[in-house]
Amino acid sequence: MKYFLLIFLFLASYTFASAQAINGKTTTAKGFPISDVQVTNLTTNNHIHTDENGAFSLKNTSSNDTLLFTHLGFKNLFTVVDNSNEPLHIVLSEASFSLKEMVISPKINALNLISEIDIQTNPVNSSQDILRQVPGLFIGQHAGGGKAEQIFLRGFDVDHGTDVAVTVDGIPVNMVSHAHGQGYADLHFVIPETVENIDYGKGPYFANKGNFNTAGYVNMQTKSRLDHSSLKFEKGQFNTNRMLGMFNILHSTKHSSYIAAEYLSTDGTFESPQNFSRINLIGKYIGQISNSEKVGLTLTHFTSKWDASGQIPQRSVDNNTITRFGAIDDTEGGNTSRSNVLFNYDKQIDDKSYITNKVFYSNYNFELYSNFTFFLEDSINGDQIKQKENRDMFGASSEYNRTFSIGETNGNWQAGINFRTDQSNNNELSHTLNRREVLDSLKLGAVSESNFGTYVNATFNWRKWTLNPGLRMDFFDFQYNDDLLPTYTSQSTANAIASPKLNILYNHSPNFQFYLKGGKGFHSNDTRVVVERNGQQTLPAAYGTDIGYIWKPNPNLVVNTALWYLYSEQEFVYVGDAGIVEPSGKSVRKGIDLSLRLQALDWLFWSFDANYNHARAIDELDGEDYIPLAPDFTLVTGVNIIHHSGWYGSINVRHLKQRPANEDYSITAEGYTVADFSFGRKWKRFNVGFQIQNLLNTEWNETQFATESRLQNEAQPVEEIHFTPGTPFYAKGVLEYKF
Repeated sequence: MKYFLLIFLFLASYTFASAQAINGKTTTAKGFPISDVQVTNLTTNNHIHTDENGAFSLKNTSSNDTLLFTHLGFKNLFTVVDNSNEPLHIVLSEASFSLKEMVISPKINALNLISEIDIQTNPVNSSQDILRQVPGLFIGQHAGGGKAEQIFLRGFDVDHGTDVAVTVDGIPVNMVSHAHGQGYADLHFVIPETVENIDYGKGPYFANKGNFNTAGYVNMQTKSRLDHSSLKFEKGQFNTNRMLGMFNILHSTKHSSYIAAEYLSTDGTFESPQNFSRINLIGKYIGQISNSEKVGLTLTHFTSKWDASGQIPQRSVDNNTITRFGAIDDTEGGNTSRSNVLFNYDKQIDDKSYITNKVFYSNYNFELYSNFTFFLEDSINGDQIKQKENRDMFGASSEYNRTFSIGETNGNWQAGINFRTDQSNNNELSHTLNRREVLDSLKLGAVSESNFGTYVNATFNWRKWTLNPGLRMDFFDFQYNDDLLPTYTSQSTANAIASPKLNILYNHSPNFQFYLKGGKGFHSNDTRVVVERNGQQTLPAAYGTDIGYIWKPNPNLVVNTALWYLYSEQEFVYVGDAGIVEPSGKSVRKGIDLSLRLQALDWLFWSFDANYNHARAIDELDGEDYIPLAPDFTLVTGVNIIHHSGWYGSINVRHLKQRPANEDYSITAEGYTVADFSFGRKWKRFNVGFQIQNLLNTEWNETQFATESRLQNEAQPVEEIHFTPGTPFYAKGVLEYKF
């Protein structure tokens, strides 16, 4: 292994002294740098992308070579290299979004073009829409809007994040050893209007992604600056109100800052009012403190509280004991808050290399009351539980980037390190009554978990081929102090894992890319389970491969198709009312993804995503090897009108096929098809819109579980579907003022 690393670093850093380079920077007309612009030498077919400062250095260029600069949302620009050694200053003009301008990048994450198209044609309007921007990813809410969404992706019921790594501006969102479940990822601290870019990848193929990156990853990037200040008001059914203010503080080429504040309240669609309220705050500063140094500071705070009607048993609805929007225990609910501090320092070392650094701190509080089984365990007081924790999370990361050129081969390499430690105090599971009285403490203790990771990653471009090998190493330290033991006892263990990656691209033309991806990822187990099992099944791995292509058969159509396979060494099932994470054996998943994006007219877009998944447990008998709630087939399609004489609108349909709710498919989680609709009119300063969720008023279940429960008047428990109903027809109006 050490020889591999030495050769890897030597090849990546070696540069022929005779190689010629053209240096430059890309900016907007106002002088703001544009990152991730593709710069292509049409004479040699060499290419590179601009860094975070808009800078680039393209090797093997000569006088009279023609360079092409492309970026979605900007007009393509051609320039001919002269014999001057002066750096180029390329100014790109903003343009109406057009697929004709899109070039398929010879990049490992070229699939992000799909999300860039979607953000341009169908912007994020709610916190739920953020994750839905990932093709094939479905979500469900089952606790009054204040709890993290349940996630489904590539045949996984991810619960709240166990197999999808979620970050915002590089800050981890997934909570390890969380009171409610491993990998719990609550994105409600993100104001949707501040999201500038959604970077995602499916599968475990990315060296800079660590824990929870098995089914995929999602990283939201918030805006560095605002184009304008604005006020937005939303009013909807069910006593729903939302107010948003976004204000520019600094807006120059070297310094920018803004603040934004959001308030949301609603009673929800349930018979018992949710009394939901949420407050979000963000402040962000970006400063170019020298020609080669940039700093950033981001502060966010979020708090919410809510009541919930919980998951209800199907039998109570069938016998008319309650309606679909009724409750067995309407004292569920909770409150949560999170504050983040993020400091960035980026330095351009020379025209070939730069380094990025992040340091972050999060303070997090969580309290949730649930009742999954009603009177199964306690026939007098009921089975309500409280899950609570107070957490401090510290972390830092640093990545060194360098471009290189070796004859006909050029590319770049990265070496990175990251550190994270979580201190979860008073991590509690208690049996409660009416959210007031603690009847019994089931789990109580302090979790301390630390993760140190390091990786090397390189991209070699040779003619039409791109080779991307990578290697990641992670070390974990797990500690738990059980406060329910009669004497102080500190339990601890440690473990490490290596995760190699290899991706191969064939870039036939700017309109076609074929790819083959392979890699190993992992998800960590809950600290409490790890120490109880003496370190067994601490970091079970997942091995995956993708084969597919991205193709523009004509200038107005983009097609992506992928066949994929993923083997998992260990599945985890969270048993909330028992406070345990149960291993459920090995599994295999395989499937096919299909995405289409068509610009039928300058102002009319069509999107289509279909995903077939086949998920099975390996060590179980045929017919008893279904993975509960694993999605079999999903489909999302929509038609969007953008900026046609100021008018805009969309109609989007999502479909989730019925699926097994238990291992032998004797209980079925029903599928659904739901349509949403929106339209509006924009002027220079005003925007008036109207949105409808569930346009056809479909009766659907947003989340479903096979649960054994007992009602107060029942002698025997019953196992059947327990569900949270999906939103009925729901309309709201939007008024926005820009200044």
